[in-house]
Amino acid sequence: MKEICEVTLTSALARGTGISGRSAESLELKMKNGEAIIAFASDGTWAGFSFISSWENGKYVSNSGLIVAPQFRHTGLAKRIKRKIFELSRQKYPDANIFSLTTGLAVMKMNHELGFEPVTYSELTKDEVFWESCNSCINCPILMSKDRKNCLCTAMLYNPKNA
Repeated sequence: MKEICEVTLTSALARGTGISGRSAESLELKMKNGEAIIAFASDGTWAGFSFISSWENGKYVSNSGLIVAPQFRHTGLAKRIKRKIFELSRQKYPDANIFSLTTGLAVMKMNHELGFEPVTYSELTKDEVFWESCNSCINCPILMSKDRKNCLCTAMLYNPKNA
């Protein structure tokens, strides 16, 4: 888990994008609670990761933390993990609105293929704990200066009622 956290941070810094930091302990808890997808190579090394969190008693679910180890990028693994984390969200929370915040075009395309649509931040969870997780992102000052109405991330939402 520590390596996943380090690669996630290093990747965000290299791209010059923001990322909400998570501790290795919190990601480990996601794994233990069946709220994460982790991909391994045939030799047992980790290849990719993503996790979900529920908000407002399951009304919303976020798909977060998608990362692929550098040696496995450009192989289609991110798309497979994204599909699996979406399926996990639908399985555990079939009536929830699923959302994703991203600055990455590739993730936006993957979300669109799954039925996500761009939305304003007002359509996302109001849960303060979710928004507190943005405090570790380099773009947090932008988010706060806009009264949490927008940021550099694109908000995308899957509404199961529209599926």
